[in-house]
Amino acid sequence: MEYGTASHVLLWLIGAMAAVGGVLTVFGFWSMGRSAYRKD
Repeated sequence: MEYGTASHVLLWLIGAMAAVGGVLTVFGFWSMGRSAYRKD
């Protein structure tokens, strides 16, 4: 595996982790907002 392929794989991994983290952050804020809004 040459250097170009390894750097592309690394960039894709970082991008995928950032995307998953962003989605989980949005979902966390959304669920916290819903639980704070509902007064059970």
